[in-house]
Amino acid sequence: MNSLLIREAMQTVLRGGRLEEKEALKLINLPLDEAPDLVAAAHRVRLAYKGKTVRLCAIVNAKSGRCGEDCAFCAQSSHYRTAAAVYPLLPAEEILSRARQAASDGACGFGIVTSGVRIRRGDEWQELLRAVRLISLDGRPEPHASLGLLTPEQAQELRAAGATTYHHNLETAPSFFPSICTTQPISEDFATIRAAKGAGLAVCCGGILGLGETPAQRVELALTLRELEVDSVPLNFLNPIPGTPLENRPLLPAWEAIKAVAVFRLLLPDKDIRLCGGKERTLRQLLPLALLAGANGLMTGNYLTTSGRQPELDRELVADLGFELDS
Repeated sequence: MNSLLIREAMQTVLRGGRLEEKEALKLINLPLDEAPDLVAAAHRVRLAYKGKTVRLCAIVNAKSGRCGEDCAFCAQSSHYRTAAAVYPLLPAEEILSRARQAASDGACGFGIVTSGVRIRRGDEWQELLRAVRLISLDGRPEPHASLGLLTPEQAQELRAAGATTYHHNLETAPSFFPSICTTQPISEDFATIRAAKGAGLAVCCGGILGLGETPAQRVELALTLRELEVDSVPLNFLNPIPGTPLENRPLLPAWEAIKAVAVFRLLLPDKDIRLCGGKERTLRQLLPLALLAGANGLMTGNYLTTSGRQPELDRELVADLGFELDS
């Protein structure tokens, strides 16, 4: 019966139809022995919509620590005592240097990420615009930004400076968000996404799996992203940080993570789905399987406060699976 469910879901999406919530809930709750069939179906959908190309992206932690938000997973929150580095905004030339290194590592997109609720207009904002302009002049990688909450005017200024994409995660499903962050409503995140889209920026928006949400809430997150019409979906996996409220949270089982990746692909067939922070700890030896389960992008190199994989390993992984790097 479940094999028929998987096949019908796959065929619906391949015909251009939409998978609905009730079907997605059944798929994400499939028993482990049927998960390989789900992976195979998601892989066929990925090939149909995205081909064999894998896109690498990278980020720089351009301003670290002292964030006033209380996100329960975050090492940079001022509400918790962690070992995360604290430093002011990097100069534009340093950000450019990091972007050039990312380009040499094979990254097509480069995200400038700052801690805090938002960057207000002033010296910091102007320096960030200057960094975007410098990277844009190089031509590769594409300059992306992740600067917290954004006004429509700021979004227009980023676009005019040469930014192509704005990154702003929801982190989790709206119904679970108050359990993770109490210092701002998720409606402000929605407003930022709309501001970025209104300025003509592509929107990269996803979340973190394994925060304590239910499988149904993972489906809820995917459907919310579909409703917001985001362009790419970064999937992170909780890497518990000592000193945060989630420091003792067990890792999401690898197969549960892979089932979630597959369901995200079936619900968002035409979107880029990227494996990002925490993928090494959660997926471990099953990391290649997550690419076969529908992901078509990888964040390479280090993350904001934790280490990632060496870029050469990611390039090797893509080649070994018979995929091609986006150039």
